[in-house]
Amino acid sequence: MRDVLTIILAGGRGTRLDPLTRHRAKPAVPFGGLYRIIDFTLSNCLNSGLRRVVVMTQYKARSLDRHIRQGWNFLSNELGEYVEVLPPQQRANEEWYRGTADALYHNIYSLETEKKELTLILAGDHIYKMDYGELLRAHVDNRADLTLGCIPVPRCDSKHFGIVTAGADNRVTGFQEKPPCGTPIPGDDSRCLGSMGIYVFNTEWLFDLLIDDQNAEGSSHDFGKDIIPAVIGSHRVFTHPFRDRNVGADGSPYWRDVGTIDAYYQANMDLVDVVPVLNLYDQSWPIRTLQPQLPPPKFVHFAPGGVGEARRGEAVDSMVCAGSIISGGHVRHSILSPNVRVHSYAIVEDSILFEGVNVGRKAKIRRAIIDKDVEIPEDIQVGYDLDYDRRRGFTVTDSGIVIIAKGETSATFLRS
Repeated sequence: MRDVLTIILAGGRGTRLDPLTRHRAKPAVPFGGLYRIIDFTLSNCLNSGLRRVVVMTQYKARSLDRHIRQGWNFLSNELGEYVEVLPPQQRANEEWYRGTADALYHNIYSLETEKKELTLILAGDHIYKMDYGELLRAHVDNRADLTLGCIPVPRCDSKHFGIVTAGADNRVTGFQEKPPCGTPIPGDDSRCLGSMGIYVFNTEWLFDLLIDDQNAEGSSHDFGKDIIPAVIGSHRVFTHPFRDRNVGADGSPYWRDVGTIDAYYQANMDLVDVVPVLNLYDQSWPIRTLQPQLPPPKFVHFAPGGVGEARRGEAVDSMVCAGSIISGGHVRHSILSPNVRVHSYAIVEDSILFEGVNVGRKAKIRRAIIDKDVEIPEDIQVGYDLDYDRRRGFTVTDSGIVIIAKGETSATFLRS
């Protein structure tokens, strides 16, 4: 693994996750209460023995940069280990990155100094567990120029993926970028083979490709649209099937593109199922993150001596992070990030509360995602009247998930 440089592309805007990406890049969006989305890719790298990682940023990267600097600074520089954030360089021109290949081209000088034989390129915005070592070994064994990490996806979802066709020996014979209906897997008409956005290149050849792509007229400077389709006929390009390191409920592979609010919400709700399909408690493949120095969560029960109504703080089928206090409120099938407060008689159901959310007395929240530091006033209801939520300016998805953006004030909740 010492001859591998790992690059994580983490500059995407994530417009379909708005308003959660209004103040942060998509890989920096909180997930599962304590984590950020990028923690899963970074943890896969560490668990796979890859300890030389470059994270390329662009869009609203301050939150992501801070998270990596504070939470992933434990590797030893003396041993040549690092997770380094590489901001946009604009070496070739004054434009921002125009595509995934363009992002690497602008950083060729920095990457050349590493002098690694192989380059592993990853996306920083997917939730999964994978041993990249198996992928790299397959690349070497196949004497491949390029290897693509792939996973079967429903044909109806092919418009969201690069779709690969391959022979019995896993050698790629075709590649379509987001076709309306992809070529099915032989023997399985309902699914096709989707690219996971995971690539292994022979490094010197990769640099040649990037330079040629910059000079190609009409190129969009993207791996899926331009570079991969152009080399299939002339070079050794192979697929590598996704092998899941997750020990989940049903044994099926777990890989989620959380690029929409509904997909993001469901992936979080997967964590609070009675038997979660994504296992965060498997110590053989730990997911690391920044661990804040906070006290344990607290649940407050108050039963007055025969006078008044009892208040019982409780959380059922939920994840509650450090520093949170449920003071006489009720939480069910929800995720509470650090330093959340749920006050007396409040009800939180099927919801995701980011760090510092404060839920006032007798407030009721259902099927909602509430961003950082939002104050929910007393007696307010969210998720019960979706038309009213829309009139207040909240985002409501087609499936009825209500999103309250960071920075909303008490006045917002009183709009009608």
